[in-house]
Amino acid sequence: MIKVTLKDGSVMEFDNGITAGEVAERISAGLARAALAAEVDGEVRDLGYKLEKDCNLNILTFDSEGGRNAYRHTTSHVLAHAVKRLYPDAKLAIGPAIENGFYYDFDVEKPFSPEDLAAIEKEMEKIIKEDLPLERFVLPREEAIRFMEERNEPYKVELIRELPEGEEISFYRQGDFVDLCAGPHIPSTGKIKAFKLLQVAGAYWRGNEKNKMLQRIYGTSFPKKSELDEYITRLEEAKKRDHNKLGRELGYFTTVDYIGQGLPILMPKGAKVIQILQRFVEDEEERRGYMLTKTPLMAKRELYKISGHWDHYRDGMFIIGDPEDFENENAEIFALRPMTCPFQFQVYLSKLRSYRELPMRFNETSTLFRNEASGEMHGLIRVRQFTISEGHIACMPEQLEQEFAGCVDLANYMLKTVGLDTDVTYRFSKWDPANKEKYIGTEEQWEEVQGRMREILDKLGIPYTEAEGEAAFYGPKLDIQIKNVHGKEDTLITIQIDFLLAEKFGMEYIDRDGQRKHPYVIHRTSIGCYERTLALLIEKYAGALPTWLSPVQVRVLPIIDKHHEYARKVLAALREKGIRAEVDERNEKIGYKIREAQMEKIPYMLVVGDKEAENSQVAVRSRKEGDLGAMPLEDFIKKIVYEIETKAK
Repeated sequence: MIKVTLKDGSVMEFDNGITAGEVAERISAGLARAALAAEVDGEVRDLGYKLEKDCNLNILTFDSEGGRNAYRHTTSHVLAHAVKRLYPDAKLAIGPAIENGFYYDFDVEKPFSPEDLAAIEKEMEKIIKEDLPLERFVLPREEAIRFMEERNEPYKVELIRELPEGEEISFYRQGDFVDLCAGPHIPSTGKIKAFKLLQVAGAYWRGNEKNKMLQRIYGTSFPKKSELDEYITRLEEAKKRDHNKLGRELGYFTTVDYIGQGLPILMPKGAKVIQILQRFVEDEEERRGYMLTKTPLMAKRELYKISGHWDHYRDGMFIIGDPEDFENENAEIFALRPMTCPFQFQVYLSKLRSYRELPMRFNETSTLFRNEASGEMHGLIRVRQFTISEGHIACMPEQLEQEFAGCVDLANYMLKTVGLDTDVTYRFSKWDPANKEKYIGTEEQWEEVQGRMREILDKLGIPYTEAEGEAAFYGPKLDIQIKNVHGKEDTLITIQIDFLLAEKFGMEYIDRDGQRKHPYVIHRTSIGCYERTLALLIEKYAGALPTWLSPVQVRVLPIIDKHHEYARKVLAALREKGIRAEVDERNEKIGYKIREAQMEKIPYMLVVGDKEAENSQVAVRSRKEGDLGAMPLEDFIKKIVYEIETKAK
């Protein structure tokens, strides 16, 4: 007999060898019907997994992450099974569950069309109706390689060859379909109740643009059709808010093929919003004691060698010069900067510093260049040239906590002001001790600084998660994470503790005891990448930005030509108060002008005719409040100025 401790803490005894699924049946018929997988001593397993010792057991349903992943991973196998039935020559790559669904990558002769997806869905429905059991089996390494070679699956063979010697190589069979897979899976294809294939995209094998481009089919699945329908509705709403679509339609940015991927052109509206944000950020940083710098966009590789970027970040840099000269020490090689830190350090190094000068806070609106993979490009969210609110603080050890807290306070203030504060999560990004070659510094140094950072975060009461392997190569960081409308998570703001680069660059200060010491350096952004922030704001507000951020705050609409003169007087009065306004003098009906202004998400429309001209009034239409009626121009100006100054959402 074995003792099984359940999630609620109760303990039950069973015969040795009972499966997790059989335990679910013993607990209740309802749980057995809903069960998809099981967590045994912290490991997610199939329901057919045999319990052969005392253990902790949690039966997983779709309400749990492990249950959802097993359900959707199985759906990806059904997708691959259907593709192999319809396109026998297709080669299988990988097909994991992801946050809101699954995908599978295929090597096929021609891209999948919408008609192909419809046919694949029909074949998937057949496989589900067949209620095929998923059966796990294992093979020795060499036999597993031969097995996949015989099935003409080169990508699977490559994956097997990379597994460590002695690794258990498992497969799952459903009917005549077999896939290399670690699992877990749900018991049978018949348990899948509702699914939908969503889109096809290109994806390089292993995410490396030097490899072959594969076809990636995305999909999702749910245990109820009503849940699937609700999700599809949310997706449609997300598409409407997608900045990549809406931002182009509203004239915020565009892209041009012959300029290049990840190099967007900001139109006047987009450029204006970013200018507003930059001025706001720089003014606030100055108020908090930051000193503005302006540094070069490129440098010789020698600078990046000192910082470690040449050895640890070279693949992410745009290098100017012949690649054959990269290892030639006598060749002059330049690279566009992927970050500002080694440049701003030169300001600190311009003279010997005293402890009385610390902390020193430098800020810069920096243009950076990073060689992102082409498959990662998306509108303004991930680009190759971008602008960032970058800053660095040199401080003494006893100042570290207060300065770090100040960076967090500044970031949270910015997020709250623009309205993104409720949409973010916090991640404590640590090094990966199993991949020490990715970092500089010793294990003792990393553990000490990470412990210090954890203490600071806990004292600040920040609700963070921890992520191993996400640190910068020179130190741990707090990443403020945010998701776009499609659920893809990106980093918006980072605050990093650097305990190594000051020494590498020879940054010192004379302490109270007369000794030379190296300062700590905090690398931080206050609002992150401006292009990404603009994208997220367009999605957050569905293009209807708050009045203080709107590129055009007021449009004056004269009813007919004879009202143009008064409309221009209104325009002049608005602009005198710093209000961004314009006049629509086109020979169009007033109703058309109003509708177009509404479509462009302009906060206020001022209709002017005979009555308004005679009484120095404007007829006000608000994007949020509708028709506000006529009011003195002076009163409207007071109203909008207050709204702008208070940065109302």
